[in-house]
Amino acid sequence: HGIHPPESKDLTKDKPIRRLPFAPHLIVPLSQHTGAPAKPIVREGQEVVRGEPIAEPGGFVSVPMHAPVTGRIEKIGLARDVRGGMSPAIFIEQYQAANQEILYGAETDIDSFSPEELVKAVQATGVVGLGGAAFPTHVKLALPEGKSVDTIIVNGCECEPFLTTDHRVMLEQVDSIYKGIRIVLRALSAKRAIVGIETNKMDAVETMRAGIPEGVPCTVEAIEAKYPQGAEKMLT
Repeated sequence: HGIHPPESKDLTKDKPIRRLPFAPHLIVPLSQHTGAPAKPIVREGQEVVRGEPIAEPGGFVSVPMHAPVTGRIEKIGLARDVRGGMSPAIFIEQYQAANQEILYGAETDIDSFSPEELVKAVQATGVVGLGGAAFPTHVKLALPEGKSVDTIIVNGCECEPFLTTDHRVMLEQVDSIYKGIRIVLRALSAKRAIVGIETNKMDAVETMRAGIPEGVPCTVEAIEAKYPQGAEKMLT
């Protein structure tokens, strides 16, 4: 029946999401995910705008990198990575006067995409899983031949003490969540989606239920608050 450690979520659950100030210099490691590192497509001294691709995938199990700020490529070289070793990276100097709006990219009509085109589009975004492996999301959406998916389960449990990131996203960015659900449903030709949210976040349950777009086959279920409810096997 799980365990019930002190939640300690009151510190941040009512605080809106905020963006940290941009640092004057940023380092973008080219290996931030499982699979092959990305390959630089920029040169030293080149100007880039926020959101612009700066590295391309190094294979199918790989994703591109995008400029996190508008600025100038200072250098391409080795930097300390999260494992303590040295790995290739792109160094960017931020333009202090830039407003740092995302200037690259455009909205696309996903309804006109085939499942295969959607998988390629997801890869182009550079999205990876937030678990320890940082597994590229598009690989998860590429079904093996002969396999099918009936139901998508969306994990809104966030059962760990102190964490309230998902909680705030479900309150503030409902439309974006359902856009993502629509993409996954189409990419996998799944019939329905279920969002599971723990009962200690009933405001998120109500907000997500109220925000279900017309025509999207999705339900939102309130489930018992316990640890580790958010582990994928427990949730399923």
